[in-house]
Amino acid sequence: MTERSGRRPAAQVTVTVDLVIFTVRQDQLQVLLIERGNEPYLGHMALPGGFVRDGETLDDAALRELSEETALDGRKLHLEQLHTYSDPSRDPRGRVITAAYLALGPDLPLPVAGTDAMAAHWTPVAVALDEGMPLAFDHAAILSDGLERARTQLEHTTVAAAFCPEPFTVGELRRIYEAVWGFKLDPSNFRRKVTRTEGFLKPTGERRIPDIGRPAALYRRGPASLLIPPLLRTGEGSFP
Repeated sequence: MTERSGRRPAAQVTVTVDLVIFTVRQDQLQVLLIERGNEPYLGHMALPGGFVRDGETLDDAALRELSEETALDGRKLHLEQLHTYSDPSRDPRGRVITAAYLALGPDLPLPVAGTDAMAAHWTPVAVALDEGMPLAFDHAAILSDGLERARTQLEHTTVAAAFCPEPFTVGELRRIYEAVWGFKLDPSNFRRKVTRTEGFLKPTGERRIPDIGRPAALYRRGPASLLIPPLLRTGEGSFP
């Protein structure tokens, strides 16, 4: 069968995965960035990622890249597919489609750069999205999408607890929301909402005694995955 006249030939496409990895360190939402060790964008900051190998699923490639470039085990993180990016001009090497993943983890350790990354750094999201730090490829747009997904997830799911090493206090959980949403929350209202939401928190029956102040009750993540009713954002964010 001959191809019809005028029909464009099939595109020669390669596939990559990119990872938006968030953690909360020093009460700031931070994203993992690598310093690229290869062209294009040699020396530029970028999200970790790489090409999907023959025989790999996208999930397998995401886990492998996470391990190779950062020495982090994605199986211990909250990991979900974010979006697929397919702008024909997004990569100067040719037609490259990328599947972006969102990963969340509690106070993750300092990353270790590997393979084609010269360095890996935790960077405050406010700094990473600043125009003074241009990211490689379309990674600024991917990071912005990942930030909005994370913020929305905190409204409708119990994923905020994925940022908290267990056991945790309601105050520690509140600071996660404040770091991700970008504004302060009323402690009393927050406590009332999260403790009355069925299945969100599971009391341990134990308390943590601080250096100053009253003992705080300790919790673990409960069995619920959805917040009913949702915990909706109010207020203005402190970064984009």
